[in-house]
Amino acid sequence: QVQLVESGGGLVQAGGSLRLSCVASTSIFRINVMGWYRQAPGKQRELVASVTSGGTTNYADSVKGRFIISKDNAKNTVYLQMDSLKSEDTAVYYCAAHILFPQRSSWGQGTQVTVSS
Repeated sequence: QVQLVESGGGLVQAGGSLRLSCVASTSIFRINVMGWYRQAPGKQRELVASVTSGGTTNYADSVKGRFIISKDNAKNTVYLQMDSLKSEDTAVYYCAAHILFPQRSSWGQGTQVTVSS
């Protein structure tokens, strides 16, 4: 089981930026998909961005052009650069590691992002 620890959350004004980090306890080189999710109060958890082991990225429409997911295999770390933040980006952000065969997922404890308007 991969242990994931997120950091980088905080309070920021609308239009500002934050960079989230997710450090894994093991190598992420062969993890099929690393993802960032978020859950706002009263809402379901949603996918924000993901990156495959081959480097293919995917973004929710609501963050395209504002967020960038990246990874550093040497540091076992996945990042989420968040720019032009909006109040609707306020949520707890979770990092996840998905392995396809055998199928299993690991989740971090989450980091709070609050965007004030």
